[in-house]
Amino acid sequence: MHNVPSTIPATRKRVITWLVSILIPLGAVLLVAMVWLWPSGTYQQLSLDDPYGTTESFAVESGSVSSVLDRACDGGAESGSPTQVQEHLECQTAQVATGQGTYEVEIPAQVSASTEVVRGDSVKILVGEDLADTGVFVDFERTVPVGLLAGLYAVVVVVVARWRGVRAIGGLILSFVVLFGFMIPALLEGGPPFWVGLIGSMLIMLVVLYFAHGISLRTTTALLGTFIGLLLTAALAAWASDTAYLMGLGEEYSYMLASMVPEIRLSGIVLTGLLVAGLGVLNDVTITQSSAVWEIKAAQPHISPRDLFAAGMRIGRDHIASTVYTIAFAYAGAALPMLMIVSLYDRSLLDSIMAAEMVEEVVRILVGSVGLVLAIPITTGIAVAVANAVAEPKDQPRSVETVSHVH
Repeated sequence: MHNVPSTIPATRKRVITWLVSILIPLGAVLLVAMVWLWPSGTYQQLSLDDPYGTTESFAVESGSVSSVLDRACDGGAESGSPTQVQEHLECQTAQVATGQGTYEVEIPAQVSASTEVVRGDSVKILVGEDLADTGVFVDFERTVPVGLLAGLYAVVVVVVARWRGVRAIGGLILSFVVLFGFMIPALLEGGPPFWVGLIGSMLIMLVVLYFAHGISLRTTTALLGTFIGLLLTAALAAWASDTAYLMGLGEEYSYMLASMVPEIRLSGIVLTGLLVAGLGVLNDVTITQSSAVWEIKAAQPHISPRDLFAAGMRIGRDHIASTVYTIAFAYAGAALPMLMIVSLYDRSLLDSIMAAEMVEEVVRILVGSVGLVLAIPITTGIAVAVANAVAEPKDQPRSVETVSHVH
């Protein structure tokens, strides 16, 4: 028993050395790959004019609706709309006060049918010399409500999670820096979608996990599990996008992108999207599994590796059961208008699911779910091996944080 205290630090040192020997070369490979894939900047030549941009004759102004007049629409809705829909549309004329004056603005019938404009609403209108005292409705002004919602989100996260919540928000910001600073420009320049998606996703996870959860053994095991899960997801996504003929033509924006950047293969964009879509949930399950194993080991220091793995997997199975339908419902909610339109078609459910409009969402759910499920036992196994190797006997107590952090 007297040899145990000196043996444990030596074992811990070997484990740390092993993990570092994996992560440092892996990090170097990611950096080299990012440099190789880094966009040259030619994508900026593809920049489009701001649809809300201004010219010498016209400008977009923000203003407040001072009064609204409801009236019957002249000529109904747009041509091609069903007659019964036209009959129920009402049009509105609003007086909008801006810093430049008050303007009369016709509210489009489709806008009024969806969200009735009322006094006090903040809107954006197009005004100009040729329009005299009239303006053209552009959009609603959403800066204040969205800003308040974002502020509420940040406050709730920080109040509940405290310093870790601050770090999580910081990690989220850095992940969007990688997405908009590296991945999207690289794709616009025709970079290989598979490698851009895989390298970018790994960089995001490397930043988010260590920034939000700190540098520790449990975080490192979660990162290894995440990387393996990403590799499996990438391989499955590449196979699925090819064999299922995912062409990326299910959305209007895809057609716009194809017309503006002809050299881009939309099927490759779908592949990258399959990887990015599952990042958040994959991160969630791997860090949860790693932390669960550490906490079980801390509560039961003498538990065997087999029992520790079994206990961790019991938690993992609960996580699988809840997360799988979470993914499905999240995608279903985002694609609800498309689901409603597809349901109106006179064809079987199977034919509807296999259509281009639907199959991308179905494959996205399946690929993300498979990668997530496989990552749970992999992460649990790595966490069991590391936690068991560095654990100290009960008669030599140390805090959980001390055990988990790399020194």
